[in-house]
Amino acid sequence: MKVLVIGGGGREHALAWRLAHSERVTRVYVAPGNGGTALDKRFVQVPHTDPAALREWAQQEKIALTVVGPEGPLAAGVVDEFRDHGLRIFGPTKAAAQLESSKAFSKAFMKRHKIPTAEYETFTDATAAHAYVDAKGAPIVIKADGLAAGKGVVVAMSLAEAHEAIDFMLLDNKLGISHNEGGARVVIEEFLAGEEASFIVLCDGKNVAALATSQDHKRLLDGDQGPNTGGMGAYSPAPVVTAEVHARVMREIILPTIRGMERDGIPYTGFLYAGLMIDAAGHPKTLEFNCRMGDPETQPIMMRLKSDLFDLLWHATDGTLDQVELEWDRRTALGVVLAAHGYPLDPRKGDAISGVPAEAADAVVFHAGTTLQDGKLLTSGGRVMCVTVLADNVKLAQQRAYEVAAQVRFDGVQYRKDIGHRAMPARGQGA
Repeated sequence: MKVLVIGGGGREHALAWRLAHSERVTRVYVAPGNGGTALDKRFVQVPHTDPAALREWAQQEKIALTVVGPEGPLAAGVVDEFRDHGLRIFGPTKAAAQLESSKAFSKAFMKRHKIPTAEYETFTDATAAHAYVDAKGAPIVIKADGLAAGKGVVVAMSLAEAHEAIDFMLLDNKLGISHNEGGARVVIEEFLAGEEASFIVLCDGKNVAALATSQDHKRLLDGDQGPNTGGMGAYSPAPVVTAEVHARVMREIILPTIRGMERDGIPYTGFLYAGLMIDAAGHPKTLEFNCRMGDPETQPIMMRLKSDLFDLLWHATDGTLDQVELEWDRRTALGVVLAAHGYPLDPRKGDAISGVPAEAADAVVFHAGTTLQDGKLLTSGGRVMCVTVLADNVKLAQQRAYEVAAQVRFDGVQYRKDIGHRAMPARGQGA
């Protein structure tokens, strides 16, 4: 069967790579793809990005299944477009995707359905927002309400930083966010202490299948220093998500979310990503929802997945996820993001890339911000690649990942040298 993956980042490269392993899949198309998928004979690039154009192309090509990677097409209603024309597609509708596309919608939903999250208020008026921050004090979290590719969040450790973020998001709107109600809007939340984890599940509207746990590294620099990014690396499993925490997240966050969306008349299908903060006592709270898999969490998760991804997604689009059981590689998967010069604020494009090693059984370089021009591989985005490996433990995975990363060369390359550091203490690792 023919499969289409919508998107062009590292997440989509990893999804396409895993789908290509399925015996039932005859051809994997990627729209629009990147330099890595262009170089790989297993994939065919599709130039369309508009939902209607993609739908027309999918009809002509008789695509059996489409899976949506990034948030943009979901918010634009690509799932609605495909379903309205009888095409099988995995992802949430435009209405359901508001869980990510509007932080105000998401927070109000969590409050209404008693899903654990940080206290918050929403503002469109900068003066009122500044007054609220002064009353609450720092540290405090400022979030742009809209899609910002994982970069619309400032964890302000001082009042000055909080006030600057409010002006940046409300008055300047330098993130160029497409807001749901016209003008700029921010959500201001209490600061939650603890350890972050990514909890990603498959949903078919009623049933849920949890993927392997993972943890990413948002800060640019070693030791979790520097500005927030879309993610500088990730690993799976995440030791902080113990069996007890896992059960609690399913019981208190994931299932109430799926039931709540159903009660609100917006059944949720697709990947659902709950960004969690887990305190010292093991109590999880929801930092945010994403209506897609995380990037770079997808890369390690796909490396560990032994089940047939096509079969999983087919069940998910049939409403029969309760009939599947996921199988995982017991090893640790770890991914290191290689970023462009100037990332995250002003990434440079057009640098020539060399030294990318061939795929190995335990190591794959997933492309993200790359393009193929006249046979030359060039950087075309902030996060250029994610070097992803499998090894028996975190320490060995680190060693292997950095061995591979050292082979890739482009001017200005930057990457963290401590991906996986939170998993180093001896703690039981569960899936």
